Amino acid sequence: MERTPPDRHRVLESYQDGVRAIRDLAAGITDWDLPTPCADWALIDLAGHLRCVSENFLEYLQDAPDSRLAKLFAQEAATAVLIRQQARQNATELAVLPPETGPERIMAFGVSAGAYADLLPDMWDRTHLIYRGTKHTVGDHAGAACVEWHLHAWDMARATGADYRPRDPDLLVSAWHWGVPHLPLAAGRAWESVLRSSGRSPRWPDPDEGTGRRRSGRRNVRRPPASSGGPAGRPAR
Repeated sequence: MERTPPDRHRVLESYQDGVRAIRDLAAGITDWDLPTPCADWALIDLAGHLRCVSENFLEYLQDAPDSRLAKLFAQEAATAVLIRQQARQNATELAVLPPETGPERIMAFGVSAGAYADLLPDMWDRTHLIYRGTKHTVGDHAGAACVEWHLHAWDMARATGADYRPRDPDLLVSAWHWGVPHLPLAAGRAWESVLRSSGRSPRWPDPDEGTGRRRSGRRNVRRPPASSGGPAGRPAR
């Protein structure tokens, strides 16, 4: 079923599920300096990334089909080049964010993610970008957004010692194929496949990594587990 275009109703539901999961998880966080499955990122960094990505998604949607993202994919560059370019953008945007608390960043994320959802129905079939001769619609990219939010909900849950599993993991497999065309999807059960394809270990933290350590004051910005245009980078664990 993963090669069938994802059902519109299921995508919209999954999108809202992902946004809601992030906001609900954030509401229970008391220590935003906890390490996450994204190496060198604490929860406060992840919250900043979520803010940046949601604002970018809204911009790309409003500018479709002539967005910065569309122009990047129109170059038909190798996958590694796309990953590097998007990783640099992610790092730059995160580095220049103003000082904010975790809740403030999640609030900004919710505003942009909500505005994106409001625009989706009327723009669903509009061309979002063209990659290697294939048109990908706004609806296709909405699937990539679903993947993004659910992956980061998992990151937040694991950082606090909990676990997270999306309500409709099969939808995310289909959404990956149509919304993340430049990256292959690993074989396996639906949710575990999405986790591994994005560079995550479903068992994080692995036994030899311990339970995670508080960062020693470093504020390095790394390549995130998902790019501003969808899950474009596979980070080192």
